[in-house]
Amino acid sequence: MGILSSSIARKVAMALSAFFLMFFLLIHVSVNLVSVFSEDAFNTASHFMGTNPLIQYAMQPILLFGVIFHFVLGFVLELKNRNARVVKYYKNNGAANSTWMSRNMIFSGLVILAFIVLHFIDFWFPEVNYKYIAHLPEDPSRYYGELVHKFENPIRVGAYVVAFIFLALHLLHGFQSAFQSMGCNNKYTKYVKSFGKWYALLIPALFIFIALFHYFSH
Repeated sequence: MGILSSSIARKVAMALSAFFLMFFLLIHVSVNLVSVFSEDAFNTASHFMGTNPLIQYAMQPILLFGVIFHFVLGFVLELKNRNARVVKYYKNNGAANSTWMSRNMIFSGLVILAFIVLHFIDFWFPEVNYKYIAHLPEDPSRYYGELVHKFENPIRVGAYVVAFIFLALHLLHGFQSAFQSMGCNNKYTKYVKSFGKWYALLIPALFIFIALFHYFSH
């Protein structure tokens, strides 16, 4: 962690990992959104993502590392920030100078982390078992059915909806904070904030729409 010994370096690293994960969210929701319009197209896209060597053996490990890095560094930054506060919130009325999202990033992050564990149990672990443990023959048409099956349980759908609401809250502060950490405070700041709000609301809303669509249509 020598390279991340300074607070500036940690914030920049946090911002870069956030940008990477936000880009992944955009790709992920785009592929999943295809399932709403075409079963065959979704199977084709998922089969490509699930069998392409570059994605499986290069991008997937990088993604896993990015997720772990972002959350671990986020917890480290939160602990350091808490320890560095000489004057507590109840003395300086921190709530008056910051949003709920900014004060509770650690809480929304924990909810999202719990959701990621659930998502891995639902999709990634069965995929690993299918390919590398059970060694079942690849079926390019299986992906849509697997997706729909996961959204038959109302409890699971409810958990997904709640998690994406917290994702929106997390992004509402995280998007803007990432740009700020990179020193992007200039005449375009208001446009970045506006785009960040749209991104933070639209991406989770699309994920919620996909989950509810498959729950109510099957």
